[in-house]
Amino acid sequence: MHRRSFIKGAGLAAAATTVAAPAIAQSMPKISWRLTSSYPKSLDTLYGISEHLSKRIAEITDGNFTIQPFAAGELVGGLQALDAVQEGTVECAHTLSSFYIGKDPTFQFDTSLPFGLNTRQHVGWLYYGGGRELVNEFMAGYNIHAIPAGNTGAQMGGWYRKEINSLADLSGLKMRIAGMGGTIMARLGVVPQQIAGGDIYSALERGTLDAAEFSGPYDDEKLGFYKVAKYYYAPGWWEGTANASLYINKEKWDSLPPAYQAALETISCETMTHCLAKYDANNPEALYRLAAQGTELRVFPQDLLEAGYSASREVYTEYAAQNPAFKKMYDQWSAYTEKQRVWNRLAELPFDGFLASKVR
Repeated sequence: MHRRSFIKGAGLAAAATTVAAPAIAQSMPKISWRLTSSYPKSLDTLYGISEHLSKRIAEITDGNFTIQPFAAGELVGGLQALDAVQEGTVECAHTLSSFYIGKDPTFQFDTSLPFGLNTRQHVGWLYYGGGRELVNEFMAGYNIHAIPAGNTGAQMGGWYRKEINSLADLSGLKMRIAGMGGTIMARLGVVPQQIAGGDIYSALERGTLDAAEFSGPYDDEKLGFYKVAKYYYAPGWWEGTANASLYINKEKWDSLPPAYQAALETISCETMTHCLAKYDANNPEALYRLAAQGTELRVFPQDLLEAGYSASREVYTEYAAQNPAFKKMYDQWSAYTEKQRVWNRLAELPFDGFLASKVR
């Protein structure tokens, strides 16, 4: 009896193993995607997030899920990343939503609003303040699922061929500035131009542009702007933070095995931390190098900042009156922002302000 029971049990175990193996294989299928970046390879942090994510996804799935990154221009132009993902030309992209406000100003929220939240506040809004839910509700209309996957931190206010001593000096200034910052600067007299990162230097050199903003010292140094524009201004109030997202074709996202979806969420979060930490470590060193090469560091005059802030609120009010999607997100974002500023004024700001006073 025992021998027959053993043989019967062994047979059931073998059968179970035979049935289970295909189920396991099905949960870890071989999938290959392509990722188009909005950035050139020379930007080893903003393009580097695509390489980092691709490497880590392959590692965490034992090579079963692979994503091949391509720099701007290799598959599509840097500003066509959204269209490529939406149409399924590629499965995913690393990009800034602010590039696409020409389609709908509501895109701006995923990146950040001018005179909006700082980096930690914005990440808090995305993950715990209802931001991601609202962003992806909106993105679904473009066949996209977005995951935060990079961040520059606070940016600089850009490079200028002449000094900006007052608000009046902006009149007629031709400036490369992306997103809603350009909309607001236009109200201050600027003629905004949206040009991909790799094309800015030549436009500044030729005089087609009088000024340009891109990111911060580490990236701007690599792009060589200091060679053709002497004055470097702060703060970049149109991007007190800049969240870069992984745009995924929604149909492709929905068809992914849950394990791969979890892997993408996890690695995207890691990639954002990696990106922000790299900028925080490298921007100060790059700033010192730029100063040593003759860059003149400046702070925007107060009248310009005040005018920019007022114009930003006018723009948001106008968009909210005309655009239900913008209004829904703006109302929720505004309530969250007000409480964050109260907390920041009590805790973070006095601490940072005191330490800043100790720096020469």
